[in-house]
Amino acid sequence: MDEGFGVEPARANGGNWLLFADSCLTRLRSRTMLLFEDESHRSNLHVSVLLLSLLHYAGVFLERSPEETSSITHPQMPRWVFHLQEGSRIKMSLRINDIAPDFTAETTHGTIHFHEWIGDNWAVLFSHPKDFTPVCTTELGAVAGLEKDFAARGAKVIGLSVDKVSDHSKWLTDIQDVSGHAVNYPIIGDPDLKIAKLYDMLAADAGESCEGRTPALNAPVRTVFVIGPDKRIKLTLAYPMTTGRNFDEIIRVLDSIQLTAKHRVATPANWKQGGDVIITGAVSNDEADKIFPGYKTVKPYLRTVSQPE
Repeated sequence: MDEGFGVEPARANGGNWLLFADSCLTRLRSRTMLLFEDESHRSNLHVSVLLLSLLHYAGVFLERSPEETSSITHPQMPRWVFHLQEGSRIKMSLRINDIAPDFTAETTHGTIHFHEWIGDNWAVLFSHPKDFTPVCTTELGAVAGLEKDFAARGAKVIGLSVDKVSDHSKWLTDIQDVSGHAVNYPIIGDPDLKIAKLYDMLAADAGESCEGRTPALNAPVRTVFVIGPDKRIKLTLAYPMTTGRNFDEIIRVLDSIQLTAKHRVATPANWKQGGDVIITGAVSNDEADKIFPGYKTVKPYLRTVSQPE
């Protein structure tokens, strides 16, 4: 469960109950805890309903405790407890600068530990809903043709598809036939949907097997993640199944991210390697005179300069 999640005490009457509810929520990691006793807080039923709705989203169910755990303050009353289902938790979508979730998985290159595999490199993880799908076949081939371009930027590429590695291996032949490029980078097998769920591309209740699932059911598994050497997410791009990804654009963005990580600049719309860049607002004019001599002031908040080396 995410730290700090809970009910804000000032939002409704009955502050003590709300503080208690907040305590319950923030203690969900303990996996089992008291919610309320039957005779307590009946005037705050509306809060209970809200809380139960939130916990249902978290994958939590409510049940009576055994008699031996009845309330100390009201021995005649049973105690109600929450149980956190295995693998269920409140999880927000992955955002820019979040740590990319680590995992161990089977790939076409054997078992990898993701963060270890990245090492000190940049990484591009791009996902697919199913093997032997037409658009994805062209995409995997396109990346195979650009692998040297990614490598020149210190970036490793890795695919993922919601199928078994044995199916991936058969698919590789088709990809080379279609694109003319052999796929030399690994493709992750995700037959139990664990990584698709871990990266919030599929819901927690999507099932536990790729068997019987159609590409349409896995349609959200069409995301590109660019991850830095610090293992933080630098970019996410999600595409519909009917639109092939533009990997030249992903290389362009990678160039921008790497440039702006090294220098105190930003890149304007449609920027390409070698184009003018923007001096960030964190740089004062006095600093800019020293760091970027000869810069141009377009607006007081918009200063441009030639791309730094």
